[in-house]
Amino acid sequence: MKCGGIAALLLGALTLVYPVAVYLSLDRFEPRWLALLLLAIALARLGGGRRDPLAWATAATALALALLSGWFNAWLPVKLYPVAVNALLLVLFGLSLRHPPSFVERLARLQEPQLPAHAVAYTRRVTQVWCGFFVLNGGIALWTALYASHAAWALYNGLLAYLLMGALFAGEWWVRQRVRARHA
Repeated sequence: MKCGGIAALLLGALTLVYPVAVYLSLDRFEPRWLALLLLAIALARLGGGRRDPLAWATAATALALALLSGWFNAWLPVKLYPVAVNALLLVLFGLSLRHPPSFVERLARLQEPQLPAHAVAYTRRVTQVWCGFFVLNGGIALWTALYASHAAWALYNGLLAYLLMGALFAGEWWVRQRVRARHA
């Protein structure tokens, strides 16, 4: 496995366990120690070999939140990481709507370079749906960071948000099969 592949695997694992690690650390460690996990996420993003603006923005955001958490020994910056990720994804998907092709169309063209017009319209709609998801998910993540208990924050950001994302993926796949059948 290449170094970039290892970094991507590490980043995925860190991202998945992040909310659980925050929850398990609440009564055991000061926030400044957990900020090291955010720092590891930032370094993994930078070490992943990706040099796209999203990777850099996410790494810079994780680094800033880690520094704030470490400096002030505060939980809030640590808990804002899921909010920041949703905001950055919203910007990425939203900008692709203003400057086509849409993000989902770019992904679709990796498998099918010659997309018909109805597929282009469909991928644009799916990109809009994901933008709505990032607004809703990021808003709930922000609410849980500001007002909910640590346990509620961890439950939403460590489990429910992933389940909702999976449901959206599955629902979109189901709809896509029907759209393809209709246009076949």
